[in-house]
Amino acid sequence: MNASLRMTTFQSEAARAFRARRPRVAVARLAVAFAVPLAITTFACVRTDRTPVTLAIVNARIWTGDTARPWAEAVAIANDRIAAVGTSAEVRALTGKTARVIDANGAMVTPGFIDSHVHFLDGGFALSSVQLRDARTREEFIGRIAAYARTLPKGTWIRNGDWDHTGWGGELPTRAWIDSVTPNNPVWINRLDGHMSLANSAALAAAKVDRTTRDVEGGAIVRDARGEPTGIFKDNAMAMVDGAQPPRSDAEWDRALDTAMAYVAARGVTSVHHMGGWTELAVLRRAHDSGKLRTRIVAQVELATWARLRDEVRKNGRGDAWLRIGGLKGFVDGSLGSHTAAMLAPFTDSPKDSGFFVTSPESLYAWTKAADAAGLQVAVHAIGDRAIRTQLDIYSRVEKENGPRDRRFRIEHAQHIAPADIPRFATLGVIASMQPYHAIDDGRWADNVIGPVRAKGTYAFRSLLDAGTVLAFGSDWFVAPPTPLEGIQAAVTRRTLDGKHPAGWVPEQKITVEQALRAYTRGSAYAGFQERDLGVLRAGMLADVVVLDRDLTTIAPETIAETHVMFTIVGGRVVFGRPVR
Repeated sequence: MNASLRMTTFQSEAARAFRARRPRVAVARLAVAFAVPLAITTFACVRTDRTPVTLAIVNARIWTGDTARPWAEAVAIANDRIAAVGTSAEVRALTGKTARVIDANGAMVTPGFIDSHVHFLDGGFALSSVQLRDARTREEFIGRIAAYARTLPKGTWIRNGDWDHTGWGGELPTRAWIDSVTPNNPVWINRLDGHMSLANSAALAAAKVDRTTRDVEGGAIVRDARGEPTGIFKDNAMAMVDGAQPPRSDAEWDRALDTAMAYVAARGVTSVHHMGGWTELAVLRRAHDSGKLRTRIVAQVELATWARLRDEVRKNGRGDAWLRIGGLKGFVDGSLGSHTAAMLAPFTDSPKDSGFFVTSPESLYAWTKAADAAGLQVAVHAIGDRAIRTQLDIYSRVEKENGPRDRRFRIEHAQHIAPADIPRFATLGVIASMQPYHAIDDGRWADNVIGPVRAKGTYAFRSLLDAGTVLAFGSDWFVAPPTPLEGIQAAVTRRTLDGKHPAGWVPEQKITVEQALRAYTRGSAYAGFQERDLGVLRAGMLADVVVLDRDLTTIAPETIAETHVMFTIVGGRVVFGRPVR
């Protein structure tokens, strides 16, 4: 057996050894997560029913994600479920004349990619707004906003943007930069991490913010030497301007969702975990009820609204395979790039500043305990090492107080972990919901902010896996592109976007291609309580499949992002396709 076939377990040998030393309750969590259901065969072409095959993919290099049979040649689909996985000859024998047959001509096939952390509708809106992410000078930043403003009617708000001030040397933009080019349009554009935004004077006037406006806990209004707001708002302070924006119409929401679904389908994404709120959930339900969803969605709402979600689940259930609810998203801190991540020690480049909590630990504990007692899943954004430790402490306390259950606590991002806290993820059964692209983006500048020593615990994919942690990979779109192929390359190579770390930034945290694939499929399915239907290609599972034009496990790792998605199939239906070369 070659090396690639030997790498068929969800965790590494080191992880299994660690689990052997762990308390029995923690081992039980992983046993539940990754055991193969006994009622489902793990061998090739034994049919689970006699529904006619509607779609078959043959002559392929299939990575199934199934530890019992990791590789195959063909897959048969009957309506929305996988009917069989096996050799091309076996699948052809099951396929009638009316079925569509895709000859993959040696292309790679994987389970559909599951993006475990997106802001889905914001991503759809951002695609049609001003594009500032790659602006590299102050002049380019201003020029793009000016050009976009000229296309809009008077009074229309300019939103999104995704600017990154590190691109032009780190100076924060101000309203003075853009007031002269946006006299007729309020501007409220966010930094790419979503934890800092810029308002022009028209937006400040609409929000009634001036020098007399007080700061809020868990946020900051950046001011100039005279005490006047510069236009930059951080974290909780952003709500002051958020509330001044006019509401979007139903048509605008629907268009953003449709745009987002088309965009991710072209990138092989079949399911997403959407971090949003109740307004967005209403949009998703409208699409679901009218049969328009072509991306599966696990929708989370604000942690503070746990009681409303509890009542909603009791009344209407948790949804179905297309739209699932029951999860809550909270925040401990902000982001490293905005210097609002809560750190155990001050920032290297700002010795008097160590970030802050955007939610009090007391509130986080109360909400987490109540939500968990109601049977809801809790996922909390924690980026700084102090934030991560605080939330792990809360999870540990709640688990002891509420007793054992299959709760699947999550920490979103888990970016800068103190070494002593890495094994706690596995011990507590906490899922690390992480975004590999952030590592190659932040790696351009993070050493300057936290220093190379603390950076050793940053995006610690390898250490977390070796400790026995379940990884669920995603993008954090709109913050980063919703492109699993770029994420896989990032996790495997850790080459930063500026090309300055050809051997990888913190290279000891690299993982293998198959480990990254599992985090984008089986791991994310587990994080959404969907592992019985999604994440592997096996008879009886939902037919979410991606066809790629090359084998990710055999090509040079630094070329993985050059791979093209040929077909994306959701529930047995082709939602994106191009000719196979």
